[in-house]
Amino acid sequence: MIVRLVLVGFGNVGSALARLIVSKQSETIERYDLDLRVVAIATGTHGLALDAEGLDLTRALEIRQRAGDLSELAPGKVQTDILSLLKEIEADAVLESVPVNYGTGQPALSYLQAALERGMHAITANKGPVVHGYHALSEIAQANGSRFLFEATVMDGTPIFSTWREGLPGARLMSFRGILNSTTNYLLTEMEAGKSFESALEEAQEIGVAETDPSGDIDGWDAAVKVAALATVLMDTPLGIEEVERQGIGELDAAEIRAAVEAGQRWKLICSVWREENKVLGRVRPERVGPEDPLYHVRGTSSQITFSSDVLGDLTIMGTDPGPDTTAYGMFADLLNAVRAGWRTAAAV
Repeated sequence: MIVRLVLVGFGNVGSALARLIVSKQSETIERYDLDLRVVAIATGTHGLALDAEGLDLTRALEIRQRAGDLSELAPGKVQTDILSLLKEIEADAVLESVPVNYGTGQPALSYLQAALERGMHAITANKGPVVHGYHALSEIAQANGSRFLFEATVMDGTPIFSTWREGLPGARLMSFRGILNSTTNYLLTEMEAGKSFESALEEAQEIGVAETDPSGDIDGWDAAVKVAALATVLMDTPLGIEEVERQGIGELDAAEIRAAVEAGQRWKLICSVWREENKVLGRVRPERVGPEDPLYHVRGTSSQITFSSDVLGDLTIMGTDPGPDTTAYGMFADLLNAVRAGWRTAAAV
């Protein structure tokens, strides 16, 4: 079965996804009878390309590598803006990985809505639309027989959402606590080893752990939006990012890091959510933890979360060495789950 895909965003994650689709092409055909064809790639700064027969992804990656314009892939084809493209193109799924907007979730929110309204599956690595549009987008998906999936938004390809929603039916999530921002955890680990904040940040940027503008991580915004996304979906209670108590690591200095180490402790940027009466409360803040705390042992870019429910003991999930490739896998897994579910449903009719 031919599956027509649209990639919205072709940065580190989008290009990693393209590489994964190419490398898994034979396997997806042989194992699942799915011929994945990218019929359009749409970006905000490097142009758009579309071809109903499928674009050459190897060439698309080469164009991206030299910062060219993707319109080279299909010269003469009609070009348009991203939203118009999604309202016109014939495709089966849209995979979106544009930069996150913490405050509104736009423009990704509109892209995903446009795809779902036309019956396409909408798969995102973007936390903003989950926080700002989870319930609305889920309702649109259900009404149009499509899926809205977002496994890659928290802890990259680690199956956080699906583990809880599909593996623990009937359980009520009471609280969770963890480390969800790999950049700050890396910085704190390096500062414990004696590096200055500036030196650790520069190294993190060189290896791709931190963005050129790291304020979203340093100030706790990335962690807070992940907290809001998890609470909104898994606790079925909307939690806005502005409702999450937020404090980043920017005010921690070398003296405080050393004091913790000398006391046998470590600083961690900890994300916590809990139920209190009829409310769900969330918090992101630096905390000192000792060896008795499971988060003490989470080093470098690793992440970890512990869920507490009404029917099961604590459940802890850990992810190591995250990056564009693992995020891309989360999107790829969502795609296969969405398309295979639809194929099975159609085959049973």
